[in-house]
Amino acid sequence: MKFTRLIALALLLAIPQAPADGLPDLGEVSQSAFSPQTERRLGETIMAEIRRDRSLLNDAELTEYLNNLGYRLVAASPDNRLDFEFFVIQDSTVNAFALPGGFIGVHTGLLLTAQSESELAAVLGHEISHVTQHHLARMIAKENQTLLTSLAAVAVAILASRSNPQLGSAALATAQATSMQNYLNFTREHEREADRVGLQILSQAGFDPHAAETFFERLQKATRLYDNNAPDYLRTHPVTSERIADIQNRLEGLPYHQAPDNVDFYLLRAKLRAAEDKPPQAVAFFEDSLREKKYVNEAAQRYGLTAALLRARQFERAERELVALRKELPANAIVENLAAQLKLAEGKADAALALYRAALSNFPNRRPLIYSYADALLQNRQSADALKLVANELLTYPNDARLYQLQAQAYAAQGKQMLSHQSQAESYFRLGNVPAAIEQLTIGLKSGDGDFYQMSVAEARLRQLRAMDKENKMRDGAKSKLVQGLKISSAPPQ
Repeated sequence: MKFTRLIALALLLAIPQAPADGLPDLGEVSQSAFSPQTERRLGETIMAEIRRDRSLLNDAELTEYLNNLGYRLVAASPDNRLDFEFFVIQDSTVNAFALPGGFIGVHTGLLLTAQSESELAAVLGHEISHVTQHHLARMIAKENQTLLTSLAAVAVAILASRSNPQLGSAALATAQATSMQNYLNFTREHEREADRVGLQILSQAGFDPHAAETFFERLQKATRLYDNNAPDYLRTHPVTSERIADIQNRLEGLPYHQAPDNVDFYLLRAKLRAAEDKPPQAVAFFEDSLREKKYVNEAAQRYGLTAALLRARQFERAERELVALRKELPANAIVENLAAQLKLAEGKADAALALYRAALSNFPNRRPLIYSYADALLQNRQSADALKLVANELLTYPNDARLYQLQAQAYAAQGKQMLSHQSQAESYFRLGNVPAAIEQLTIGLKSGDGDFYQMSVAEARLRQLRAMDKENKMRDGAKSKLVQGLKISSAPPQ
């Protein structure tokens, strides 16, 4: 991931406007320069870049599960007024990171390493605490008497280390020693506070708070096994014996929760595992685990084997495994989605669509099913039904970029170019890409196939987006001089 671009963009938004003397008036930075609104804008700017990166795993089921789990924790946090968005990064390293404004990324390696839902929840609760405690704003507030270069260096370091340990180390190495020592001390305070608040969130949400201790102890053992090649999470969130002892002391004051795992946790881990290797190796892995009974949840292993057999195009075997899976787990939206995908792969479109209709009747609010059903309708040239489905869902989820993308595809299938480009523009806008949205509306208006009302709506929206884009460029242009000054002032002496 090209996090250097993210950091540069972050600086453009993070550094406040400079007064006449060329330096920002920091004042009470945590309230002014880094207000909740500023934090959110900064996070959205970074996310706009992340969403364009191929490492973002655009898996609807994983994203839905992670956000449901995350918001269960957020609801139990002391400050649950913030908006959060949880997303998955396709990366085998064990890592997670929080960005300003409530954006929390989780690597697939962490999802596969966590042995229980409470362990995963422990990591998410810790990251949520970094956001709710406004650690980025508090860190900059501590530096409020330093020069702009120090402020920017700290911002670079914290953003880099949250998402790329090597880049974070480079950023730290180039900063002033005193400022960075304060930064390091402050991040240790961050970690202790995030541990304390995270454990409270974990307990209040009904998870096993002891899972935090178990997870960190396992990572600490991994440090000794890997020597200098420790898991990334240990680099960005150093786990020491002192920190684990502090967690153990805090656990003594928390009630014990025997928290059953959501079966979706195991199903989605199996889904990731089934997609990791080449199909024959994935099939062999799940066959071996079932034969030797090396599993925590048998249904999840059968799901993984079915998914691997589907990838290997062994449809008859996949159907047999699906029957066994449904005996273990008779009613589950993730299983029904896989069943419908298997029918589609076999060329049995009518059976697949019937499965989707039945599944949505039983699980009406599961957006992954909605996306898959709409996509299946489009594949089978039923664009009118797809449009009806998507339009109805947009009434409930008006900011869903994927629904607008499906709507764009449905309009394109009907030859309605202007409406297709208009829907694609709304999808880009909700992904934070205003220039791309403007381009789509411009192309749509040139197509000339809209009626007077449709054209008027598109023209009004285009004016709105152009004004927004102009404002963004003016703000970034005014601050680019500060960033250029930063590069000059932080250059090593000749």
